[in-house]
Amino acid sequence: MQELKTFRVAGSPESIGVQLGALVKPVFADYMAQSGAWQAVSRWRGSAFARQLRAAAEQYFPAHVAEIDAMAQALDWPADDLFLWNCRGELIHNAPDGCTTLAARTPQGGLIAHNEDGDPWLLGRCCVVEVEPEGKPGFVSFYYPGSLPGHTFAANRAGLAQAINNVRIREPRAGVPRMILSRAVLDCASLDEALAVLRDTPRASGFHHTIGGTDAADEVRIFSVEATAQRCSAIEVTAPSGHANHLIHAGSEDEAQIVTDSSRDRQARLAELLPALGAQPDGAAFVRTLQDRAGRGLPIFRDDPHDPDDENTLATACMRLAPGSVAFDVWQGGARVLGLLVDSNTRRADGAAR
Repeated sequence: MQELKTFRVAGSPESIGVQLGALVKPVFADYMAQSGAWQAVSRWRGSAFARQLRAAAEQYFPAHVAEIDAMAQALDWPADDLFLWNCRGELIHNAPDGCTTLAARTPQGGLIAHNEDGDPWLLGRCCVVEVEPEGKPGFVSFYYPGSLPGHTFAANRAGLAQAINNVRIREPRAGVPRMILSRAVLDCASLDEALAVLRDTPRASGFHHTIGGTDAADEVRIFSVEATAQRCSAIEVTAPSGHANHLIHAGSEDEAQIVTDSSRDRQARLAELLPALGAQPDGAAFVRTLQDRAGRGLPIFRDDPHDPDDENTLATACMRLAPGSVAFDVWQGGARVLGLLVDSNTRRADGAAR
């Protein structure tokens, strides 16, 4: 397994968008041509709801809309089409982006580990981007071709870490699309600011965010946040916990959602595995859990070409949080392919664990 490639992009939103588009232009057209999700999303061209989503995004986070538009220019794609693609969770309720996330407090700070599950066509075709926007902390993120970075797993130079789980909301509404909201979190300079962005921004559909960072008392804290069109539920992680792809917090039973067999089975398997890890599992234990293929139902680690959700595990990340910094390793196909430290003192991801 080759090392996972890492690329640096920097500058204005327009400059970052052009660079991101240029990175993936060689594969983007083929990716979209085979995507059933894009076929479904494209039916929303010119719709009133699509215009409402764009208006909300421009009102709250115009820089991110400008980045998408510039990315479209570099890809030779219509800007409205690429914006639609970045709203796929709002437009098709069963979008093929899965994922499983684990979180725990540790004596050193905290752990967030994550399986990034997506379109099997993307296996070996994704990368990591180090993004340095003007006037923002900057961040490192796993990057899907043509998607705004930040909706997978990422860490910023203010010591925040975020892992995203798709939740399949049946009743979206006019508001900020969830992928743009995920990116906005990475522009935050503190954990409190990130939680406020999720709580206070009008949301169009929903994601589960596992967010960790350092609070005002210089203590690492981690939250499980179900931020949907109807509610924002934030629960602090005090014991090892896991989340698949459906809402599980108290109060979620009143929200219309799709719960796939895979998500239900993975959540049940986590309930079996996590107690055996003890109160303070290490990163290796979390990675082993995310690579589990056993259990009675569909597996946590997904490599079946006939997966019922059309998703395979593209990468596994383990992010280790300490005050002011995040170190994470990435595995693909059972091999460790990247290790890096993200903090205010390292302006480049160097590919070496520290």
